[in-house]
Amino acid sequence: MSMPTEKDLLDAACHLGHPKSKWNPKMAPYLYGTRKGIHIFDLAQTKVHLEKMCEALRKLQKEGKTIIFVSTKQQSIPLIEEIGRDLHQPIVTKKWMPGLLTNWETIKERLKYYLDLQDSFKTGEIEKYTKKEQTELRKKLTKLDAALGGVSDMKRVPDALFVIDAIRDHVAIAEARKLKIPVYGICDSNSNPNDFTEFVPANDDAVKSLMMIISTIKDEMNSGGKE
Repeated sequence: MSMPTEKDLLDAACHLGHPKSKWNPKMAPYLYGTRKGIHIFDLAQTKVHLEKMCEALRKLQKEGKTIIFVSTKQQSIPLIEEIGRDLHQPIVTKKWMPGLLTNWETIKERLKYYLDLQDSFKTGEIEKYTKKEQTELRKKLTKLDAALGGVSDMKRVPDALFVIDAIRDHVAIAEARKLKIPVYGICDSNSNPNDFTEFVPANDDAVKSLMMIISTIKDEMNSGGKE
């Protein structure tokens, strides 16, 4: 996929922000105006910021850096799962485990327990437990899979964070900022652009908008390869 034009972005509903009453005033420089009480993004800026962010993420991917992609928003989950598979990067799509970044040493131990438990089911070692114990361990595994399945290959704190919805996944952003980890993502009209190192001012709700932006990012990062 080539870099989308302003018309492509318009057709994908990337221009539609939130109702004027729910905006973040810091997003004013990136808005074209309002239509029927809805903020409209300046797509010329959306395009420029998308290009800049893709360039930054492509560089990180080429250097072999770890970027954790985060979105617990239902309509974006397939896109995040795809980008995780294609780029071999960690993802969080179900629930952000508090401390995933800021309490990494503890999370690392939890990850080891999760992987060992997973392995015990694969190898049949779980059979040494009673049926009741197996049932309890399976419940634990299901919970851990939801929280840690997408980051099971992560060996250390990531080099960057990508977030689709800055309001919904604000805890992830707060943890990254506390550790001075660069934050990339989509910044809708109700979000704070100061939370990001680089962002795309655009609609973070519409499926077409998400597909356009995430597919572009994935293709651009893939084109850079890894050294």
